[in-house]
Amino acid sequence: MKGHDHNHQHPGGNNLSSINKAFIAGICLNLLYTLLEFGAGFYYNSLVLLSDAGHNLSDVASLLLSLIAFKLSAVASTKRFTFGFKRSTILASFINAVLLLVVTGGIIKEAVERFSAPPVTQGLSISAVAFAGIFINAITAMLFFRDKDRDINIKGAYLHLAVDALVSFGAVLSGLLIHYTGWHVVDPVVSLAIAVVIMFSTWELFKESLFLSTDAVPKGIDTDRIKDSILKIDEVKEVHHLHVWAMSTTENALTMHVMLKDKDDILKSENIKKNIKDILFHSNIRHVTLELETPDEDCEQPGC
Repeated sequence: MKGHDHNHQHPGGNNLSSINKAFIAGICLNLLYTLLEFGAGFYYNSLVLLSDAGHNLSDVASLLLSLIAFKLSAVASTKRFTFGFKRSTILASFINAVLLLVVTGGIIKEAVERFSAPPVTQGLSISAVAFAGIFINAITAMLFFRDKDRDINIKGAYLHLAVDALVSFGAVLSGLLIHYTGWHVVDPVVSLAIAVVIMFSTWELFKESLFLSTDAVPKGIDTDRIKDSILKIDEVKEVHHLHVWAMSTTENALTMHVMLKDKDDILKSENIKKNIKDILFHSNIRHVTLELETPDEDCEQPGC
């Protein structure tokens, strides 16, 4: 005798309206600043400004991709896409990380080439443009601060914008050093430093989004701890075929077979399932499929 349960609860978490507004505001502010920075970078022949502008442009693309993914995740499921389009948030996160790493490679290449002949740049002008970037990036980063721990896309947006504020601060220092010392080699040196900062801040996002896209157990979920907690339920003898994966960057799913100690325990199935779902809820798993088994079942049969 088997019992099945399909729990399709969704987290009450993010306020999609406020998140959408944050993404739109971030896209508009950063796009305007990116255009200003590209223009100033070409005009003053500054790789620091051009590299930071390239990074900011990739952030605009990242914010746009994330916004599209969030909107897709709210689209209802269909006969073909029975889970809807929630997984698009994971795909967007992965594309964003790859995009940032590609931009970083271009910055490193250009910086290395400039070491042999550092161009003459306007130090104070670089500092003035970069100074504006500190405020633009800090303001937009704060738009995502409240929700940054709920979703890796939002966390990625927050981290990138916060890093951009620090990078802009580095560009301000670079411009001042060039102005007061005449050391134009500072431009490619700071550009390399910017590239290293971007790479380190992006690597964790790249790794986590790659793992989620291949159905790895989401970060922060300990399957051994979950199994141990369920085995503490009096009626449970064994737990097997336990699988956990991410449906999106905010929702996790689980399937599991639970062997009961006695065939009469199946009469308590509703209470047992409730206890198990309470345990899983605290591990941020709310989409649950359980199969209860009794000791007299033949588990050699397919699907057991």
